[in-house]
Amino acid sequence: MSPADAAPPLGSDDVPGAVAPTAPVDSDHFRLAMGRFATGVTVLTTFSGGHDHAMTANALTSVSIDPLLVLACVEVDARFHDAIVESGVWGVSVLGADQRPVAQWLSTPGRPLHGQLDRIAHHRGSATGVALLDDALATLEVRTTAVHPAGDHSIVVGEVVSHASTEHPADALVYYRSRYQALK
Repeated sequence: MSPADAAPPLGSDDVPGAVAPTAPVDSDHFRLAMGRFATGVTVLTTFSGGHDHAMTANALTSVSIDPLLVLACVEVDARFHDAIVESGVWGVSVLGADQRPVAQWLSTPGRPLHGQLDRIAHHRGSATGVALLDDALATLEVRTTAVHPAGDHSIVVGEVVSHASTEHPADALVYYRSRYQALK
């Protein structure tokens, strides 16, 4: 190919695949689109201020194998946010399909802080002391390594210091189209 046959250099407005700016994305339509992305359901836990704190979360991601890192996204206005930042340690319990009531309870806005885990079978992690759900498909204990602001959430990154999983896992609980469902 001769230099004359080569494509002209791209300018800043000529980025391949770029889309012309449009009106801002509607947040309701964004939620609808993201609802098409099936995610696993977890319970995050920490201990702060003399109390267990817990919340249902589906924004959890494996980040790295070396070192073992995960991240969770936590809404800044949620009381769990200050607790996880203050504590520096947290637990992850991956829920099975039969744990839908747990997911629903721990995602209920305004539920009491005191005793929120009283009706949920759990034990203390040996590495951090955080609550971990007894019947979870897998559990992780995590030490926070970084907290990054991200809009109305914080991205909490942590190193996994302990993990366990069931030998014969049950069906998983997933969140899809704004509903909890079983993944068989």
